Amino acid sequence: MIALVAGGTSAAGAREHVPLPKPRPAEAPQINAREAEPGEDESAPAEAAAPDSAPAAKADAAPAAKPPSECRLALTEQIAIAPSIPDITGPGACGGPDLVRLEAVVLPDGRRVSVSPAATLRCGMARAIADWVRADIAPLGASLGSRVADLDNFDSYECRGRNRVRGAKLSEHGRANALDVRGIKLADGRMISLTDRDAPRATRETVMQSVCARFTTVLGPGSDGYHEDHIHLDLAERRGGYRMCQWALYEGLPNIAPAMPLPRPAEAPPREVAADEERAPQQTAPSQPEAVEQVPAEEAEREQSETPSPPPPKPTKRAKAKAAAAKPAASKPIDLKPQAAPAAKPAARSKPAPTRPPA
Repeated sequence: MIALVAGGTSAAGAREHVPLPKPRPAEAPQINAREAEPGEDESAPAEAAAPDSAPAAKADAAPAAKPPSECRLALTEQIAIAPSIPDITGPGACGGPDLVRLEAVVLPDGRRVSVSPAATLRCGMARAIADWVRADIAPLGASLGSRVADLDNFDSYECRGRNRVRGAKLSEHGRANALDVRGIKLADGRMISLTDRDAPRATRETVMQSVCARFTTVLGPGSDGYHEDHIHLDLAERRGGYRMCQWALYEGLPNIAPAMPLPRPAEAPPREVAADEERAPQQTAPSQPEAVEQVPAEEAEREQSETPSPPPPKPTKRAKAKAAAAKPAASKPIDLKPQAAPAAKPAARSKPAPTRPPA
């Protein structure tokens, strides 16, 4: 009993000394009455409890829209039809920001020059192409008696190395900073191929001078063997502002000698060989048939002994003359006996001059 009384006394003292929770501070948020009510479904989502706060949270999570660049503001519909497209993030350093899809260039008179197919380019490259077509190519078409209707696009954005060589340095096509052009089509149906040797040289030279003045890189025929059928244009930035313009304006196809002589046409006249008496006749060995019967050795020797050898060819006149000139003169026998000197003739006596009688 004493132990129980002592235990009860200690338990009562412990209750008196139990610490109470601190009072709720005034700046604490208020407790929602719906959460405090018993019997509510605690599995309900928090968004259902506060529907007004959801749109505000979503608005805060959405990224802020990127403002348009200066190039995008300048490339209006009065200059080109080039809608913006999302940024491209490809493998390595491929892609880039501020991209557009260049569909057509609008000329100052309102007419359009379509880009076929549409080119994916950076805004700065698209603006350079539009300025080139408006200021240089449109007057060129007018000088040819027509107008420019289409720009033949061979390649624009493509994530690849230079010249499509595996492991090569990233091409400007991979940065959407290059355009390959094959030709210009006029409204009357004519096609000006920029790499055609038969195209007018003056026209190709005008285009070459215009692109080399506007773009930092121009590669065409004669540059590296990879640009023989198109012209590469880009705006690559190099140290010191270095520019590259490599485009050979070839004229006509080179004269290549045939590997074998051409066959003689059937309508050609027969060949006439002039008789040359001074030339010895040429003896040609008779052609042997493909299949020759094998003759025993004894019969072959007998045929050779019986068959007379052909007479030697008769010498020609020139051969006779050469033989006569080469033949030494016949030598006369030399008489070794001493011969007496011929007797000297007596001197002729002079006749006395006739004397005249005195007068």
